[in-house]
Amino acid sequence: MRIAVYIPLLLSLIAPLGARPLSERCEPRLATWLLTATALVLGTATTISLGLLAVTGLIRIPQLATLGHWSSHAAQRDDPAELSVSLIAGLLLGGAVLMAARMAWRRARTLAAAALEAACMPTRDGLVVVEDEGPDAFALPGLPGRVVISTGMLHTLNETEHDILLAHERAHLTAHHYAFVALAQLGAAANPLLRPLATAVTYTIERWADENAATTTGDRKRVARTVGKAALAARPGARTSGAALGILGQRSPLAGAGPVPRRVAALLAPPLSRHPLLAAVTAAVLATATLSTAEAAHDLHVLLETVGAW
Repeated sequence: MRIAVYIPLLLSLIAPLGARPLSERCEPRLATWLLTATALVLGTATTISLGLLAVTGLIRIPQLATLGHWSSHAAQRDDPAELSVSLIAGLLLGGAVLMAARMAWRRARTLAAAALEAACMPTRDGLVVVEDEGPDAFALPGLPGRVVISTGMLHTLNETEHDILLAHERAHLTAHHYAFVALAQLGAAANPLLRPLATAVTYTIERWADENAATTTGDRKRVARTVGKAALAARPGARTSGAALGILGQRSPLAGAGPVPRRVAALLAPPLSRHPLLAAVTAAVLATATLSTAEAAHDLHVLLETVGAW
């Protein structure tokens, strides 16, 4: 435990450095899975590590030792962590649990509101057209979900581009992209160092949907033009439904100015490969975090047995 308990914390400092390479060089669907898994696993592992460190501090308190009938002297002698480290870990653990619980509650409310709003929307083939001159389009999660497009967006795009836009938005619903974003942000809520991973997921789901539209239509250049055209047309202040996919990651799937040039450039280039090296490195990080957390938990179990608390 002297080393293993700190490994997930160290990995959470290193892993965000790989967010950009994964999102830019790896096939979008695989990149989304890898980034989401990394954020969730490291967020969980670092929270557990903080909990283990906090427990080593608790067992050193004489009053608790008396109540639990274990030896605080043995705990102070064999405890691998300094008391100050345990206290800091306890404070960080409280913050991590609080932020993760808050994020989970907000996402649960969001998805419930989305399902209710989607159920109340009249639709034909899952498409809802709203009377609004502001160009806007988004995917609304639900059972089933809805694709919502404003009349302004329909007027902006031609018929072929309508099909591309629909293919893009339907890909969000079919692949449950809102779940990837929510899980990645849950891990980042528990460990703020992982926020670059969650941000990268909001980009890779767009790339995933772009590639799906390109596969459906068979014309990558036309999809690139449609993405750019829709993004330029969308108003900065356009209304997006409070339960739309956008609030789980970004305001609207096609309205973010930052990632759009990168998405267009990717569509104008050949499709990305799965990049086995990046996938292998990510898998190694996940395995290391999992095994080190398990090892640290086992070491704490041994420590508790030694002091008579188990």
